[in-house]
Amino acid sequence: MLPPAPYAPMPLRALGILVDWAVVIIGAVMVALVFTNVLFRLWGGDIAFTTELCELLMVWVTFLGGAAATRRGLHMTITEFLDKLGPEARRWADAAIQVLTLLLLALLVWYGMGVANASWGNELTVLHLPMALQYLGLPVGAGLMAIYTAWDLLLILRGQSREERYRMA
Repeated sequence: MLPPAPYAPMPLRALGILVDWAVVIIGAVMVALVFTNVLFRLWGGDIAFTTELCELLMVWVTFLGGAAATRRGLHMTITEFLDKLGPEARRWADAAIQVLTLLLLALLVWYGMGVANASWGNELTVLHLPMALQYLGLPVGAGLMAIYTAWDLLLILRGQSREERYRMA
């Protein structure tokens, strides 16, 4: 079970709740589809679109899950050197890391949109949907991660420690 998300203004909370529910619903749909297809295969049947739809949904749930984790500060961090810094140096190091993260996420949004835009003419084999719908998971997820990273950076610049931002024990 995920820990509760830290305080954020209402628009960020609402967006976070939407992302959380999207992850839950997409995950439930994937489980239901795969389970149903397994049952069909026991009797020699097959739901042809299951594999392709689950691949599309897996991309979306991965990047939306990344946004949900970013919102809660749950991405893996290696803090051996950061923990040795004093509070002020740690704050500036945390801010620098978040700035670099925002730059990387901006690149993912930019290039992800390029890939998605280039794929509108290609179709998924079974579903006959534009392949861009699958590829859009990257820029949308990276954009959401950027929103929560920017909020975290703002809190860092306001002087809040990681423990204060994420209410860690």
